[in-house]
Amino acid sequence: MSTTSRIVAFLAVAGLLIGIALTYEQYRGTGLSRVPIMGAGLHASVPGSPGGPPVASSAPSNVVGAPAPTFEPTPAPAIADELTLYPTVTKGMRTPFDLWRYYGRGTTSFTSPVLPMRFGQWLEFHRKQKPKLMEDVRAYMNGRYAFSGEVLPGVFMSGGKPVMRGPVARVPASVGSFEALAKMSAAEIRAEGVFPYMPVAHPLQSTAHMVFPESWIAEHPEHRRIDVDMDFPEAYLPEFPPPLFLTTHKELGDVTNGEEVTIDNYYEIFDGLLTPEQMEGLKELLRPSPTTWFNHTSHRVTEEPSQGVACFDCHVNGHTNGAFELGPDARPNMARLRVDTPSMRGNYNLMQLSSKRSIRSMDHFAEVEEYFDGDPGMQQAIGPRAVKREVTNRMADFNSIIDYPPAPKLDPLMRLRPDLASEQELRGEALFHGKAKCSACHYGPAFVDDYMHDLQVERFYVGRPEGPIKTFPLRGIKDTPPYLHDGRAPTLHDAVEFFNLVLELRLSKSEKDDLVAYLLCL
Repeated sequence: MSTTSRIVAFLAVAGLLIGIALTYEQYRGTGLSRVPIMGAGLHASVPGSPGGPPVASSAPSNVVGAPAPTFEPTPAPAIADELTLYPTVTKGMRTPFDLWRYYGRGTTSFTSPVLPMRFGQWLEFHRKQKPKLMEDVRAYMNGRYAFSGEVLPGVFMSGGKPVMRGPVARVPASVGSFEALAKMSAAEIRAEGVFPYMPVAHPLQSTAHMVFPESWIAEHPEHRRIDVDMDFPEAYLPEFPPPLFLTTHKELGDVTNGEEVTIDNYYEIFDGLLTPEQMEGLKELLRPSPTTWFNHTSHRVTEEPSQGVACFDCHVNGHTNGAFELGPDARPNMARLRVDTPSMRGNYNLMQLSSKRSIRSMDHFAEVEEYFDGDPGMQQAIGPRAVKREVTNRMADFNSIIDYPPAPKLDPLMRLRPDLASEQELRGEALFHGKAKCSACHYGPAFVDDYMHDLQVERFYVGRPEGPIKTFPLRGIKDTPPYLHDGRAPTLHDAVEFFNLVLELRLSKSEKDDLVAYLLCL
């Protein structure tokens, strides 16, 4: 090769490297490299678009030789034009509280077991960040909700904890009341930005994972996180410990006698009540397993190494303690929806067992909940649960005998007994099956249709559509605050207000109170 050829080749390579470097610097640290392929990539397949097939003539099809007609595709709404790209963050960094306003894609679908810094630095980083983070979290939540601590007189959960009065979501001063808000159209509410039930994000969604309430942490300090705490007041969460009812021993009522079931006491409580297979399943529900952030490695959010988390750490006594996590069914992490822990009560009557994923059996659900984050690749770093199919089946066998709490005012067909129900409760039942449209999705012995529904709530605010989400059963509903999949409705009154707006029911204030009175009977 001549000297001239070598110089040309060198300059070409140098120019390429400089171009790559400049491009890298332009995109590094921004969301530009993670924009979903929405524009040209999809548009190219639309008839008539650049690079796509031509649009045929609109000549009548009965004319010999006329080109076949085609339909003009309906353009997708430009939702992304109103949204902001996800910020570039790494594990542990603060994320916006209004993540519903953001969109984009992650750099990868897979989780790395490597922290962005040494563990000692990780601890120090969160010691400095957490106090201000939680101060901002509390201010944000108090800006959205008026947590007055007011209870419903004489109304208690199945174990005796008072039920809170609502609604507690704040209506903007420019509107004045929920009744005035309900008179506005969805478009007006969206344009003025006055919808009180926007989604709730994880306070630290870059790390995410489960956050336990203070009542649980008081008994299990090993689960206190170094980076974030519960953001809902204890009064607005389920009671701890909750009663445990069995379909096989209804005569006993709460079989725990007010105790939390643990790996240490389960044998004493249940020996002679369960079959050997059910005992084995309960033991597995109580056995801790390493998870993405609760484990023995340095990739953790506890100060000391952790044994992990058991199913009954969140589903305490087969119910729920109100811990929250992110749904494992999407990436990036900031696109995942916050999900509260649902109750396991009455799962024997359900065929839809996950908020977003279509999981249709209890043993399948026990099997796939490996690390709650949906990343089996983490097994290489923290170890697999190694739960075989016959073991998950036994876990499901115990799950399948957890009963709902008693509802003495309901007859065998789940209708109110007129001799036991009040006039207000009976009015609420009529609304439930009529004007309020509740029974369109909530019917049968569990008051649920076992489908997913898309409520299209983004009609009321500028945000990323959440899509179809599982319908939750209403039996025993007074025991499971806060409501909706992410807890955005802290009380039953808030849940009624939410659906009054979203379904445009135009319920009066007295009708809403009647409906709550009925729900408390379930």
